[in-house]
Amino acid sequence: MLQMGRFNTLKIVRQVSFGLYLDGDRFGDILLPRRDMPADNDCRIGTMLSVFIYLDSEDRPIATTRQPAIQVDEFASLKIIERTPVGLFLDWGLPKDLLLPHSEVRGHPEPGDHRLVHAYLDERTHRITATMRLNRHLDLVPPRYDKGQPVELLITGPTDLGFNAIVDNTHTGLLHHSEVHQPLRTGMRIQGYIRRVRDDGRIDLGLNPPREQIADALGEQIMARLESGGGTLAISDRSSPELIKQTFGVSKATFKKTIGGLYKRQLILIHPDRIELRR
Repeated sequence: MLQMGRFNTLKIVRQVSFGLYLDGDRFGDILLPRRDMPADNDCRIGTMLSVFIYLDSEDRPIATTRQPAIQVDEFASLKIIERTPVGLFLDWGLPKDLLLPHSEVRGHPEPGDHRLVHAYLDERTHRITATMRLNRHLDLVPPRYDKGQPVELLITGPTDLGFNAIVDNTHTGLLHHSEVHQPLRTGMRIQGYIRRVRDDGRIDLGLNPPREQIADALGEQIMARLESGGGTLAISDRSSPELIKQTFGVSKATFKKTIGGLYKRQLILIHPDRIELRR
């Protein structure tokens, strides 16, 4: 079933001078304007295209291959373009700006400001609409994440303890100051990792995978490099931190711990100037 405000894969049913018509199921044929036709795709009848569906200025479903800054059921930081009697209009990267009704505004944002919003389908008008009432669209059921699980984070702002973030467009979590070693700003999207889910459902986050995961990934990388390099690598536990960082992107301590583990498993031999596969 076609999803308004999301990407859909639709079939081309006919071509006209001003674009393509796609099979929109219960919505009928949907226009993909010529300006949005993919230049490098096969546009023959019957070809399947991935397109984003929204409503044009006359409230008709229309398709685009452009990537909007937000989709329905997602959160994002968007720039306010103008204030009108019906609400604020936001730039989301499409020809028709996204409406943030006055009833969904919090505070006193002005044109030029960026604000975190959630996109949803208005039940009455079926239009894609934005809201600043974020908590209504977050899952309040205690999450079930595994320690070390990679997640997408949307930074929502600083706190006394660190930075709050929305986790996978679903829950909220906290990056403690001790976990932050790079500049962060509200609206930034970044990969993070689950540190733990507390008994009360609160989520502690990190920006780096757990050390044991780093060691596992690094061990696989070292073994792969040894296999492809004829069984020998000119790097060892006595190599400089700079060479280790340049070669594997990790600290010398992490590298030494990893090759030590591979040695204990009798997978490699460690020499002062190199490591070798154990034959």
